[in-house]
Amino acid sequence: MSPLPAVLLAASPLLLHPEAAELNRRAPGRFLVRLETSKGVVVVEAHRDWAPHGADRFYNLVRHGYYDEARFFRVVAGRWAQFGIHGMPEIAAAWRSSTIPDDARRVSNRRGTIAYAFAVPNGRTMQLFFNLADNSETLDPQGFAPFGRVVEGMAVVDALNAEYGESAGGGIRGGKQDPLFAGGNAYLLKEFPRLDSIERARLVSPSRRPVRDGGVRGGSDDREDTGSGRDRRGRRARRAGRLGLSGPRRAAGHPF
Repeated sequence: MSPLPAVLLAASPLLLHPEAAELNRRAPGRFLVRLETSKGVVVVEAHRDWAPHGADRFYNLVRHGYYDEARFFRVVAGRWAQFGIHGMPEIAAAWRSSTIPDDARRVSNRRGTIAYAFAVPNGRTMQLFFNLADNSETLDPQGFAPFGRVVEGMAVVDALNAEYGESAGGGIRGGKQDPLFAGGNAYLLKEFPRLDSIERARLVSPSRRPVRDGGVRGGSDDREDTGSGRDRRGRRARRAGRLGLSGPRRAAGHPF
């Protein structure tokens, strides 16, 4: 069996306490998240006005590295790709019953949107799914409320390994997820070794935009990807030029 990645072994102890204030901050009105997956980069644009509770939960979990090394354990080609059970059983268990209130659906479950899986009213926790097709006819009436959409890398989402279908855990309503919660990524690595995963999920600074190759300019190892020092110095120099200054100016301070 392959060893668990160091990123899981070093998971923040704060993730064991879903009630912590730091994990329940209000999200910005709009924010970008870069998912570095085993198939490539996906960028999600989240909108708080689409689903406030859902956006807040996603924002805080990404900020603290919750989705790092998460497996896409339920991929049904042409329908959806589900993920969100943490690879460490202790952390997964802490969030399994940490629910958020329902959001009124404001956006349809069209191709490329992302929403929470749930089984009962006010039962959303941390499991998410991408709509791989227009599922609005079946999912909209059930109350699945998208809070964001893929703005770069939809081809990557389409390419996620679907060979295991429903057999690697299935949906919440199927009642077969207990092995994932009990065994975490160690179980999935042994039983379903070819599942794709999110290697790293980070917030992207609002001032930076996705580029055409599906990536995002700059990069860092911080929870928020804010760009390199060279990028920031370059922006200051260009700003100084526009202001007529002689040089760079120092800053003053579904069945789911």
